[in-house]
Amino acid sequence: MKRYCLALDLVDDPKLMEEYERYHLNVWPEIKQSITEAGIVEMEIYRVANRLFMVMETNDDFSFEKKAKMDADNLKVAEWEQLMWKYQQALPIAKPGEKWLLMQNIFKLTGQE
Repeated sequence: MKRYCLALDLVDDPKLMEEYERYHLNVWPEIKQSITEAGIVEMEIYRVANRLFMVMETNDDFSFEKKAKMDADNLKVAEWEQLMWKYQQALPIAKPGEKWLLMQNIFKLTGQE
């Protein structure tokens, strides 16, 4: 099992942020299916102000490259992603077209210490 943490911003507009959260209360079944088929076992998204933080637990076969290829071949995922761009804005350090950016783990406390 692997864990990945990613960040993204929302457009800083309370109405749009509320709409974004409503969409995530009822994520389309095709989107959920594409997530699990890519090897993502668990996914959570947190928000503070307009900053989003995603935690993904994946199986050992998961890769971002595989997920990107699957998404590119899925019209419903493309539709969802296009819709979400209304609410999302790339982080200032993102390259053109990049959304969620992988975060670097800088600290970990374990029960073994």
